Amino acid sequence: MALKATIFKADISITDMDRNYYNDHNLTIARHPSENDERMMLRVIAFIVNAHERLQFTKGLSDDDVPDLWQKSFSDEIELWIELGQPSEQRIKKGCNQSQQMMIYSYADNSFEAWWKKENNKLQVRKNLSVFTLPESLASTLANAVHRSMQIQVTIQDGQIWLTIEGADVTESVEVSIEKHL
Repeated sequence: MALKATIFKADISITDMDRNYYNDHNLTIARHPSENDERMMLRVIAFIVNAHERLQFTKGLSDDDVPDLWQKSFSDEIELWIELGQPSEQRIKKGCNQSQQMMIYSYADNSFEAWWKKENNKLQVRKNLSVFTLPESLASTLANAVHRSMQIQVTIQDGQIWLTIEGADVTESVEVSIEKHL
């Protein structure tokens, strides 16, 4: 019998002063059986940073043909393709060719550093690609804040992100810095 996804609910209130974006999002997040809390929260951070009324989670790990998140226009064109981790060159080519903008989010750990050294020169030619990393230490902090039902308040200003995550009588406040590589 196949394992089913675990469902999480996140009510997110975003105050993004850098983009003048102020909105609330009620998200239902399906965590694939092979996905850990660190990766799921990386998806949430990618959503928060790029929040838009048409940005949505896809089937991700369950479907190789789609990214982890995407934003489509009203005419069904892919405006934004978001991948997590260290995607293959073939996957990056597909995302860049099928979308107006592609973004990669990853934790800045040893595996990212090895991947970056190997792929950096090839990635430089992709004009519609941006690569971002979050501190490796943030992964466990975000994972410890995961609950099946979460309220997340976010403030973004001058490139800094402040998160307050509430759930199951636990409140975690985190400052997130994202480094851009491309």
